[in-house]
Amino acid sequence: MSLNELYELNDGHQLPKIGLGTFQIRGYQGVDQILNAIQIGYRLFDTSTNYDSEGAVGEAIRRSGIPRSQFYVTTKLPGKYHHFDDALKIIEESLLRLGLDYLDLYLIHWPLPKRDNYVEAWQALIEAQRRGLVRSIGVSNFEKEHLDKIISATGVTPAVNQNEIHPYWPQESLVSTNQEYGIVTEAWSPLGRGSSELTEPLILKLAEKYDKNAGQIILRWHIQRGILPVAKATTPQHQRRNLDIFDFTLTETEVSQISDLERKDGRVDDQDPKEYEEFV
Repeated sequence: MSLNELYELNDGHQLPKIGLGTFQIRGYQGVDQILNAIQIGYRLFDTSTNYDSEGAVGEAIRRSGIPRSQFYVTTKLPGKYHHFDDALKIIEESLLRLGLDYLDLYLIHWPLPKRDNYVEAWQALIEAQRRGLVRSIGVSNFEKEHLDKIISATGVTPAVNQNEIHPYWPQESLVSTNQEYGIVTEAWSPLGRGSSELTEPLILKLAEKYDKNAGQIILRWHIQRGILPVAKATTPQHQRRNLDIFDFTLTETEVSQISDLERKDGRVDDQDPKEYEEFV
């Protein structure tokens, strides 16, 4: 990946156009897997207090011998810490676990609207940014109504909104909202929840056309929609392939055709990412 493959954030900072997800990448094995990714060229690492992978990310960065300034580290606020003082303390705790002096990006993991404390959590992130603990602040799994509420209450727009996005759930309306607000969209589970999208006939046909694999086609689809995919990969082979997506371009028709695969997995409107609110 070229070093100039960066998204500009609305706060003046930048993020690489693809990152490594670290869900279930932990412990000493996780350190080795992240070190492999660093050697291949990854610089953006997405972790969370709930993933229990902050320690592995921090240790891999220290062992890499590469200056910390060259990395972009993201972690997230659990729902049980949405109150102002609790949020600030857990941000400090994340920094201690990572062994870092600052975070490049910090996200509210879920809005948890039934609890309705996410405005207070957002105020804490603003304060953390003011104190220099965090460079950029954003949210995860927020919909338009949640974005409107925190922006109206504070006057501060998130730099990033990380959402579940993949060919069977392209989230076109939400992506458009993020773009309208100047928010960079990140995608979690960018290759899909299972393996179905990787065997989708249209995607396999495009993979053959461009001499790529199905995952590379999907990741390229994200990039051309202006989305930053955060893809988990544990082997050097998969990590390397996921980065190798900047030497070809899908046509506009092909991007639209992939987006038109929406809900082919049988999902209905009330089966949305809120079902994952156990990440509290």
